[in-house]
Amino acid sequence: MGENQSFLAAAVEAVRAAGRIQLRNLGRHHRIRTKSGPTDLVTEVDLRCEERIREILRSRFPGHAVHAEEGGSSGNGAAYRWFVDPLDGTTNYAHGYPCFCASVALAVRGRVVVAAVYDPVRRELFTAERGGGARLNGRPIRVSTTPRLDQALLATGFSYHVKETRQNLRLFRRFVLSARAVRRDGSAALDLCFTAMGRFDGFWEFSLKPWDVAAGSLILTEAGGRITLARGGRFSIHKGEVVASNRRIHRAMLEVIAAGAA
Repeated sequence: MGENQSFLAAAVEAVRAAGRIQLRNLGRHHRIRTKSGPTDLVTEVDLRCEERIREILRSRFPGHAVHAEEGGSSGNGAAYRWFVDPLDGTTNYAHGYPCFCASVALAVRGRVVVAAVYDPVRRELFTAERGGGARLNGRPIRVSTTPRLDQALLATGFSYHVKETRQNLRLFRRFVLSARAVRRDGSAALDLCFTAMGRFDGFWEFSLKPWDVAAGSLILTEAGGRITLARGGRFSIHKGEVVASNRRIHRAMLEVIAAGAA
C-alpha cells in the first residue's frame, strides 16, 4: 500500500466511525450549546465524533497535526496536517434533518492529498487522492456537463454572522434570477461532493473554515471541477470563500458575483 493509500484508508476509517456515531444518536434529545452566536451550534455528538476521529488518526500517525472544528489543533507535525469536521451540518442534525456528514482531509506541506466525506444516511462515501481521481462508494465520479447558468442547479450556504449573511442574501437573489434553481442544505462538504458527482452544477459560499472545505475541494477538483475564490483568484482552504463548478458555468458564476459586489 502506497503512502497516500494508507492515509486515505485512515481517513475512510475515521469518517465511517463518525457516521456510525451519528446514526446511533440521530433523533435523540441532544445537549446543544452555542459557539459564536445563537445559530452556531455544537452537540455532544459533534464531540464524540471528533474524539473518535482523533483516536484513529493519533493511533495511525502520532506525529501528525490535527485541526478539528470543536477541539482546535493538536500535534506538532507541520508537514502533515489533518483537517477534520466531525459533523458537518450540526444544525440539521440537531433538528433531525437528514443532511449531514463527517469530513476528513490530509494536507502535506500545504497541499491536500487525500480526502474522505461520509454521508451515513445515504451510505455515500466520497473519496479522492490527489492525481488519482474522485470516487463515490468506490466508483469514479465526474462533474456535470450542464453548459449554461440558466440550466444549472446551484447550492449555497449562509454565514452565522449577520454582515456576511446580508452579502450573500444579495447574491442569492441574483443567482435565483440567473440559474434554474438554488438550494441551501447546510453542509458545505456535501455541497462540494454533490457538485463533484453532478447533483449540483455549482456552489458558492463565504466565511468558511479549512475543515469545511479541505476534503470537498479535493474531491471536486479530482472529479474535473473548478474551484476559485469569489473574484476568480487561486483557491485556498484558508481563505474562507469558495466558488466551485463543473467548469462550464464557472465564468458566468463569477460574473454574477462581480455584478453583486459592484
